[in-house]
Parts: sequence; C-alpha cells; structure tokens
Amino acid sequence: MKKTQASTTAQGIAFVRALESGKPAGEGICYDPLARQLISPAFYLLGKLFAGYAERKGPGVIGFLVARCRYIDDYLQACLETGLDQLVILGAGLDSRAYRFEQLEGHVRVFEVDHPATQQVKLEKLAKIFGKLPGHVTYVPIDFNAETLPKLFDFGYSPQVKTLFIWEGVVHYLTAEAVDQTLEFVLKNSGSGSSIIFDYVYTSALTAAHKRGEIIRMQRAKRYTGEDLVFGIEEGQVEEFLRVRGYTQIQNVTSKDLERIYFTGVNQTRTIAPIYAIVHATVKGQGP
Repeated sequence: MKKTQASTTAQGIAFVRALESGKPAGEGICYDPLARQLISPAFYLLGKLFAGYAERKGPGVIGFLVARCRYIDDYLQACLETGLDQLVILGAGLDSRAYRFEQLEGHVRVFEVDHPATQQVKLEKLAKIFGKLPGHVTYVPIDFNAETLPKLFDFGYSPQVKTLFIWEGVVHYLTAEAVDQTLEFVLKNSGSGSSIIFDYVYTSALTAAHKRGEIIRMQRAKRYTGEDLVFGIEEGQVEEFLRVRGYTQIQNVTSKDLERIYFTGVNQTRTIAPIYAIVHATVKGQGP
C-alpha cells in the first residue's frame, strides 16, 4: 500500500461482490446491495469488460472471492446469534458488513481499521450513500508502516468483551512479523469467547516455479499498487501455526470445503482456485 494511494484491490473485491449480487435470485453465492455504490460506475463497467479475461487467467479466483464473502458473512451471523459485543474489521477496505447486518446497530460496537488513504475514500462514499456517516461504526485510521493496533484503545475499544476480528483479503500482503503482531494483539486484548477469521494463500503458490496467472499479475503490479504478495501458510499447516500462537478451536476451510458448501444446484460447475483457504479460531473460552 502506497502512503497516499487508496487500495486498488479493495475496489476490485467490491466489484466482484457487485457482479455476484446482480445475478438472479438463487444464483448468487453472496449478496451485497451496497457494493456497486461503493465503486465508481466507470470501474464497474471496466470490471465487467475484463471479468472473463481475469477468470481465464486465474480460474477459480472469482469463485473463491464470492465464497469467501459468503462464508465470512455466515460466520458473522453465527457469532451474532451466540452473542457478540464488538466487531473489528481489519483492513476494512470497501467492506459493507457494518451496514448490511442490521443486528449490529444498537447492539454491537463496530470498528473499521484501515489505511488512512483507503478509509478516506470510503468515508466519502458512505456519506454520499447514507447522507451521513453511520453512528454505530468507529473508523480507525492506521498506517501500519508507522502505527500498531493498540491505537484501537484511543477510539474506545474494550479488551474485556467478546469480539470478532474479521481479517479478509489482507494477510498475504503483510510481513510475517506484522501477522504475528496482529495475532498476538487479538489473543491478549479480547474477552472470553472472542474469535478471528481470515483467509490465506498457500506458501508454495507464492514460491512455485510456475505460478498461477493471478499471482504473477499481482506480483508484477506491486510497483503500481504498492500491494505485494509476501506471506503464506503452507497447506495443512494452519492448525499448528495458530495452535502454537495460543489459539484454540481452529477450523480450516479449504477450497473443496467451500465448493461442497456453496457450489450446488445451478452453481455446481463453478470452481474455486485450490491455493486459497479460510480459517477461524477462538481466543479464549467457547466460540460460535
């Protein structure tokens, strides 16, 4: 992420949600009615023009992105049903969960953490959509090149209550040190039953002699986007990775798991790229 540049990736992810949400009822894997409003009309039209090409060059990537959105939505819903006090969205980008889940307002304190440049773009979009910034969300600008998560305390974050941390589409852009710092903060500064959910890419996909198309393109584009793919966890290792860092009730969700859960009926021929996975784990006590 460049210091004064909003995330290009955030716009791309919102486009995928918008595209999926425009499908007929019963066909879309995820549904986000705000996604199209969070990106410019020009970006949406350009995305539609190149969506087919992107899928050919990185087969199953769009499938993963829409399944990831749906799975995290479903996990958030499960957390809300078992009781939740705080929601922290790390690297929030153009995430719209704080505004799509009506159960949050008046019941759950929501914090959106993101790079100042990206967050400013989003705040302008939200003000235009809603007429003002939603009052139940606290926006925490953090430049991780110079600041750390304890800045949350300055904005009213409570380390004593049950909290869900959503870390979507972020981990692979961070250094191993930054990943460990975040996991340590969550472990030491959240109440009983708190949990974290994040997606990751397999290390071997980043280091392979013959990389997948989307990995090659993203690594080549880093000079323009400031977003480089640098961190992975090898297939089959995430449970041990989180266990030694103090986490419990670790559940790994592979591409095959996501296909089995969501790609049925009219979607049964769709695929998910096999190099990505999602994991969630409990900090203390019992999770959802």
